[in-house]
Amino acid sequence: MSAEQASIAAAQAPACWSCGKPLDAGAPFCGACQAVQPPGQMDHFARLGLARAYAIDPAALDRAYFALQRRLHPDRFARKPPRERAISQQQAAALNEAYEALKHPIRRARYLAQQIGVDLPGDGRTIDDPELLMEAMEAREALSEAETAVAVEALEGNAREQREASIAALPVLFDGADHGGIRRALLRLAYLDKFVEEARSRRLNLGSAGP
Repeated sequence: MSAEQASIAAAQAPACWSCGKPLDAGAPFCGACQAVQPPGQMDHFARLGLARAYAIDPAALDRAYFALQRRLHPDRFARKPPRERAISQQQAAALNEAYEALKHPIRRARYLAQQIGVDLPGDGRTIDDPELLMEAMEAREALSEAETAVAVEALEGNAREQREASIAALPVLFDGADHGGIRRALLRLAYLDKFVEEARSRRLNLGSAGP
């Protein structure tokens, strides 16, 4: 790197809002003055210090989240100047958003799919796959024709099993960067989620005392 390039890189490097010293990219605190820094544009995985992959260790996710939460909780900044209190709230909100997105397997899949450029319908629930649409229509027809709570419970249980199987298949799809497979799996999971909700509601209406 030439001296001119080094000078440009230094000028573009992030700097602490409080003391002006250079910052490590994504660092929540200034290494020089320890002032909390704005959250910036980071993906959820980077914010929690995790590799960007679908298969994550839930315990590692929890450890990363709670370690950062302890440091960034707004209560720790109650006596700081207004600007630093506001920044701590921004950091806490960004951290919570990242954690909530990554801890839920389907939300994590949708988020990672967006990050790697999988083309999904805008609402994530619209079915534009003819085969999948037929499957969904047949399932809803079976649900509408079920006349007892036991019959509905069987349909609901089957949908739950299919949902778990679809979730279990996601790591392989993401590892292989199978955009088409990921897209179809997420559309199917959206329909299965909705079907389980509809089946549970119908089951309760028919008098089952199940959960």
